[in-house]
Amino acid sequence: MASTTTSVAPVNRAGGNANTAFNDKGKPMEVRLSNMTAAKAISDAVRTSLGPKGMDKMIQTSKGEVIITNDGATILRSIQALHPAAKMLVDLSMAQDIEAGDGTTTVVVLAGSLLGAAEKMLAKGMHPSIIAEAFIKASAKAVEYLTEISMPVDLKDQASLLRAASTSLNSKIVSQYSSTLAPIAVAAVTRLATASSSNVDLRDVRVVKKVGGTIEDTELVEGGVVLNQNVVVAGGGPTRVEKAKIGLIQFQLSAPKPDMDNTVIVNDYRQMDKVIKEERQYILNMCKKIKKAGCNVLLIQKSILRDAVNELSLNFLSRLKILVVKDVERDEIDFLSKSLGCKPVADIEAFTEDKLGTADLVDEVSKAGARVVKITGVKNMGRTVSILAMGGNSLVLEECERSLHDALCVVRCLVKKRALIGGGGAPEIHVSRLLAQYAQSLKGMEQYCFQAYADALEVIPTTLAENAGLNPIAIVTELRNRHALGERNAGINVRTGLISNILDENVVQPLLVSTSAVELATETVGLLLKIDDYVQAR
Repeated sequence: MASTTTSVAPVNRAGGNANTAFNDKGKPMEVRLSNMTAAKAISDAVRTSLGPKGMDKMIQTSKGEVIITNDGATILRSIQALHPAAKMLVDLSMAQDIEAGDGTTTVVVLAGSLLGAAEKMLAKGMHPSIIAEAFIKASAKAVEYLTEISMPVDLKDQASLLRAASTSLNSKIVSQYSSTLAPIAVAAVTRLATASSSNVDLRDVRVVKKVGGTIEDTELVEGGVVLNQNVVVAGGGPTRVEKAKIGLIQFQLSAPKPDMDNTVIVNDYRQMDKVIKEERQYILNMCKKIKKAGCNVLLIQKSILRDAVNELSLNFLSRLKILVVKDVERDEIDFLSKSLGCKPVADIEAFTEDKLGTADLVDEVSKAGARVVKITGVKNMGRTVSILAMGGNSLVLEECERSLHDALCVVRCLVKKRALIGGGGAPEIHVSRLLAQYAQSLKGMEQYCFQAYADALEVIPTTLAENAGLNPIAIVTELRNRHALGERNAGINVRTGLISNILDENVVQPLLVSTSAVELATETVGLLLKIDDYVQAR
């Protein structure tokens, strides 16, 4: 290192050489430092929640609800960041959440570390553009090295997918249930993915949350759908229907109502009777048409303008032995019509048999104190999956859903980019070593930037060790030593507090999580470095 420091900034007295020490007085430097301080503050806030031994955060929302989580994206989404640079880091973790789904904490911690490295170089008088360019080049090299040590994975290899999903769940609050949740995540994604698919739309996986039982009661519904709503029992209708024909309607089974508020004054009791009779007749005709189409299970979309069903229509439907589920949300309609093979009907005249979906059984079952409507044995079912998540209280349930989402995303990453790498800080140290070696072959400023980038990558193993209560300096030094001796898969085993081969411990993560974290963090740091003024628009 000593040899490089001397060649950093030779000041050319004659005609300002390109390498002249860059010190930009006044505002630009202040703006940069303020941006970096804000961004590093955000990064330090989530740093403690990295890894399997990370701490959890308790967040109280503006509505007074309490969230307990250690998912980076969720924590940052709840932080009210006022500083624009801090907001950029929040957006960065969102971007990672969309791209990879996991590694949302990693990406923010990495960005904070790179900003720290950049700050030191700015203090030495380097130009921000040079630093930003060198960092982008270094990140491309880092992705190359990561791809090099990755192991290709086949989607049929369930064991590898399970290992990746379990690793993702191990750093969550619900880690003791990873044996229940990991197989569910793997089964859900493999059911949606085909051998040739390059992505999986996670909107086709629906997680229905019910308070009751424990997380171990969480299950994947085989060949069927779970509904968020319960069966309407007010009219005394059935709660179980075999050989179901399912209709999905978007109109209301109640008396029609004009768009404007109005009052009709009836001053004769015979007309009064007539009004009531007309209403009965109108609703009865609708119910008969529904029955005529052969429908015996009716899902009714939630209505804002008037009641979706009234007592009268419920009474008729129960006499016709039709099971009713009301208040289906508008955004669920797509999922249900795709899953059940039925078409949503917006007008009673269009309600015909070809619009119905078929299933062997629609039943409202009671599971661990929660009532759930299950539709099983659906004929020609679309490619969708329903997961029923259970938990003792809403806090645990919410966290269970977030963890499941991360596990699903991890398996989806393996569909996008079919390769796995180790976890436990092993890939970061490996890349850091190779980058430092590569830096020796470069000249001038770039060499210095690459070296700083390599050192910044070590924040991940350092943080993992810190959060597990180990001595970070001793651990990371030992880790470097092992890698120098050629053990490329040596990583931190957090359970024993020693360095071991991380693949034997089954700690693996998708390649996409690491590469996208490195790329996104570097891009954000490059952006922040190039900002030299901050103007508030009125």
